[in-house]
Amino acid sequence: MSNIVAIVGRPNVGKSTFFNRLVGERIAIMDNESGVTRDRHYGQAEWLGYYFTVIDTGGYIEGSEDRYEAEIRKQVTMAIDEASVVVFLVDAKQGITDLDKDFANVVRKFKKPVIVAANKVDMPSQGNYISEFYALGLGDIFPVSSQTGSGTGELLDQIITHFEQKGDENPYEGLPRISIVGRPNVGKSSFLNTLIGAERSIVKDEAGTTRDAVDTRYNMFGKDFILTDTAGIRRKARVKEDIEFYSVLRSLKAIEKSDVCIVMLDATQGFEAQDMNIISLAHRNKKGIVVLVNKWDLVEKDSNSAKKMTDYIYQRMAPINYFPIIYTSVATKQRIFQAIEKAMEVYENKNRKISTSELNDKMLPEIQAYPPPALKGKYIKIKYITQIPTHNPVFAFFCNLPQYIQVPYERYLENKMRQHFQLEGVPIQLVFRSK
Repeated sequence: MSNIVAIVGRPNVGKSTFFNRLVGERIAIMDNESGVTRDRHYGQAEWLGYYFTVIDTGGYIEGSEDRYEAEIRKQVTMAIDEASVVVFLVDAKQGITDLDKDFANVVRKFKKPVIVAANKVDMPSQGNYISEFYALGLGDIFPVSSQTGSGTGELLDQIITHFEQKGDENPYEGLPRISIVGRPNVGKSSFLNTLIGAERSIVKDEAGTTRDAVDTRYNMFGKDFILTDTAGIRRKARVKEDIEFYSVLRSLKAIEKSDVCIVMLDATQGFEAQDMNIISLAHRNKKGIVVLVNKWDLVEKDSNSAKKMTDYIYQRMAPINYFPIIYTSVATKQRIFQAIEKAMEVYENKNRKISTSELNDKMLPEIQAYPPPALKGKYIKIKYITQIPTHNPVFAFFCNLPQYIQVPYERYLENKMRQHFQLEGVPIQLVFRSK
């Protein structure tokens, strides 16, 4: 069992700031508006040789009618259920509130070790106000400041006394990372929840439900990887509020960190300019790409619809048209596992190493059949090809006049490479060097 610490409390007590402080980077979005965090959010931390996972949660409000708050309550109770230690964060400046008291009753039911942290004690003199929190009946109170970090050492000393083992330094180390990206409301969170068979992300019919990039470990059917659900990416001009701006930033960061991007489209809305931008973004970042056309069950179609749509997408994306396209419906679970199979296949293609002899056996006959066109009366001779050891597939073609290779010929070589070797879904780079 791994060490897990859940940070819980009512809205706006500073849980996300505290979470970022423990994990040592700004992963969770912070804002003075309440209700910014909605889904459970995971990060890794270490203290005195003990490694543990920290979960940031949304603010818990008992009995509220708001439809998001009901979902947030569900996410919070799932986090407490998972945790080995619960950090109950309260606001020392505001003092004890009815929401704190109600939530203390909820936390007590779980019979987990609970540590009360009175946040926003930015100066030692403010520590005098915290005694009223003993009324929660949850034991000692630790004054902390998530802003300055004061008091967190004593709190962490207390947390690790509840761990039975040292824990793994990074349980995610070396696992493939697959991010689910796309415009708002195409079904990214529903896709994640359906795959893992649990409510990992909150799902609603309105755009902007997911705000942070949410990591989940997927370990089924012999596959083991990290899935990241992201906020919908809209055009800059359409992003009005700060929170959405940071959400989009987190999504872009998730693309940078991932190995493969599953780009989701909404079949009912067709292939839009923003979908093209997102695919181009994954391509520019040299990520594996799988395109998933969701809500395919809602479209009127004939036996030729998928082919027409595929041709249309490839034509608009040319020359970036090396990615597989899968037609799916998350609502009816149609082909969703096929999408994951394909993403893992693309990951393997991205990490494939092709031997120099195999490259030359297949590619030199193609080059002889159609040699590079002469330029300024000079003939170009490609002597041999080898793969360069990099994170992404890069192939070096050694020739007498590398500067004379033209773009159309480079495209020809790339197409032949894709024909002979399994490189579906992967951006490849060809470099020309003098022998």
